[in-house]
Amino acid sequence: MKNDKKDIRALTRKQLQEFFVSQGDKSFRGTQVYEWLWNKSAHTFEEMTNISKETREMLQENFVINHIRVDQMQRSSDGTIKNAVKLHDNLTVESVLIPTPTRTTACVSSQVGCSLDCQFCATARLKRMRNLNPDEIYDQVVAIDNESRLYFDKPLSNIVFMGMGEPLMNYKNVMKAIEKITSKDGLGMSPKRITVSTSGVPKMIKKLADDEAKIKLAVSLHSAIDEVRTQIMPFNATFPLKDLREALEYWYSKTRSRITYEYIVWKGINDNEAAARALVNFCKAVPCKVNLIEYNPIDDGHFQQASAQATDMYQHMLEKNGITVTVRRSRGKDIDAACGQLANKSA
Repeated sequence: MKNDKKDIRALTRKQLQEFFVSQGDKSFRGTQVYEWLWNKSAHTFEEMTNISKETREMLQENFVINHIRVDQMQRSSDGTIKNAVKLHDNLTVESVLIPTPTRTTACVSSQVGCSLDCQFCATARLKRMRNLNPDEIYDQVVAIDNESRLYFDKPLSNIVFMGMGEPLMNYKNVMKAIEKITSKDGLGMSPKRITVSTSGVPKMIKKLADDEAKIKLAVSLHSAIDEVRTQIMPFNATFPLKDLREALEYWYSKTRSRITYEYIVWKGINDNEAAARALVNFCKAVPCKVNLIEYNPIDDGHFQQASAQATDMYQHMLEKNGITVTVRRSRGKDIDAACGQLANKSA
């Protein structure tokens, strides 16, 4: 039988207060329930112990809490944890906890599958089934925060939207989730500890700037030559580098926040000096830093990690031009939890 009850977490605090008044109760009851839902992340109405049994039963009759469930948890030899997260409609996404000695980072998903077509990414091979709701994004963060406290004895310190999906193609829900994550009624995290990573959707980058988002912005670039980028990221034909560059200039003019470029160097694709020079020129548009990322294979052999010499060449050329660069080693490869590997193999 289809459950047509409304998910109570779709209601604002004000709407909850109005609902209780309409039931002949006091408005503060709505505030109590709101705190249970967000600040205490209640999975069921039964957990709301400072509310009468009759009221909890009334809520049960009218609403559901479509909470996520960590269906499977895998731990890597390097400490990385990957969660297969079951949604209320039995679809699955994956999220990752990445520990370092000084911090723990949650890598969260924003879509079931992905609406873009990056050739090197396992998630892109999955059909986009739907966008995640704000509460489903929030729940991933809560689950990882709990794991961080349990396994590493520290609260979650950072969040990156680098899991499954293109966050800017689910803009409204991602921003609502960030609002909850940063609210004192939610997790109270600083927006400066949140990074939204996009493959580059110019119109939505400008909207992010117009909405005065305080988060950090990362762009999966991988080539600063249009022909090459279109081969590996076909949507670049629709959103060419010229448009992306203009959007990033706009972002910086509004936010004064420098951009991070995520960049993989592949053998025979972009492991040459012309590609490195093009990246240097692209980096001159706005203040930025570059993460050179180790490639994580997805089985077909077409994309292969470039030589260490090629990565060194990039690093040297960027540093010579005054551009901050970091070489990032992948975490969680042995459990398919590294960048580009999330594909619900555990589902």
